[in-house]
Amino acid sequence: MPANAFFPADLYALAQKVIEENKALGRMVSVAESCTGGLVCAALTEIPGSSAVLDRGFVTYSNEAKMEMLGVHSDIIDSFGAVSPATAWAMAQGAIGKSRADVAVAISGIAGPDGGSEMKPVGTVVFACAKRGEEEVNAEQKLLDGKTRAEIRHQAAIVALELLLP
Repeated sequence: MPANAFFPADLYALAQKVIEENKALGRMVSVAESCTGGLVCAALTEIPGSSAVLDRGFVTYSNEAKMEMLGVHSDIIDSFGAVSPATAWAMAQGAIGKSRADVAVAISGIAGPDGGSEMKPVGTVVFACAKRGEEEVNAEQKLLDGKTRAEIRHQAAIVALELLLP
């Protein structure tokens, strides 16, 4: 693996695996990111040959961006919050619908150090994975144990990349 000043070795290696394995299957991917702010897309584009796999990424940090770019309904955000499996599910569906990807992953969470609550503490991150032609979307909420914002975002990017593996 070439030296990489931008990404930790584990993130780079996993992004490389995602590109290689999806390329072998002829699969395209897209990413809808909130708390990771484009980190997953950036890791993927660091890999030579990523253009054969990555269709596009959506950085939808604000609720308005989630609604405008991905078609997430305001009712979902109002009822469940931006950090909820329902919102991640809608983000993943939007990423599939507004791209040419075969599989899309969505990430939304609270990276801290502020913004957490008793119900959704800092480190709460939701993920969803949607596949073209399949109605079922896998969505789950995790509590990541990072001590810093950077650690939480790094862990979230790892989980998201794992969801893109075939």
